[in-house]
Amino acid sequence: MKDIFIGGVVGALSGILLIILFPSGIVFGVFTINSVFIFIISIVLIASGILVSRLLGRVWPFFNQIGKFAASGILSTLIDFTVLNITSAITGIASGSTVGLINVPGFLIASINGYLWNKLWVFEARDDFAFFSDYPKFFAVTFMGLVINSAIVITTTTYINIPASFSAKAWLNVSKAAATAVSLVWNFLGYRLIVFKSKK
Repeated sequence: MKDIFIGGVVGALSGILLIILFPSGIVFGVFTINSVFIFIISIVLIASGILVSRLLGRVWPFFNQIGKFAASGILSTLIDFTVLNITSAITGIASGSTVGLINVPGFLIASINGYLWNKLWVFEARDDFAFFSDYPKFFAVTFMGLVINSAIVITTTTYINIPASFSAKAWLNVSKAAATAVSLVWNFLGYRLIVFKSKK
C-alpha cells in the first residue's frame, strides 16, 4: 500500500506539471481533457501502474523496480519538459545548436529529482554511507544520458526538416520526447547495473 500511495503522490505532482504544460487542457481529436481531469487521471494512472507492477513483481521481481522507475521517470520527464518549455519561452530558442544549452537546466533539475526518487524509492539504496555517496556514479550515468538526450534534440531540430503540420515548438517537444525515451533506457540500465548494483 505504501508504494501505491507514493505512486499517487507522484501522480499528483505529475498532474500539476501537466496542467502547467497544457493550461488549456489536452486535446484528443474533438475531446479536450480539462485541468481537473488531467490531475485526477495522473493520480489514477500512476497509482494503478504501481499496483500492476507489484502484482507482476510477485512472479518477476524485476517489475517492482520497473514500475517505480517508470513513475519517477514520468515525474522527472515532466520536470524536464516544463523547464525546457519555460526556458524556450523566455529565450525564444526552439531550434539550432543553442537548443542544446536550453536543454541543460531542465535535464539537470530532473536528474537531481531522479536521484532522490531512485535512491530512496526505486532501488531503496539506504545504507550507512553519506546520503549522496552514490551521486558521483549517478551523475556520470546521467551526464552521458544528457549527452545522448541533447545530441538527439539538436540533430532532430537542426538537421531534420520540420513537418508541415508541426510548429517549431511542437517539433521541439517531439524531438525531446524521442530523446527522453532513449535516455530513459540508458539511465535505467546504468542505475541498475552501475549506480545501485549492490542494492536490492
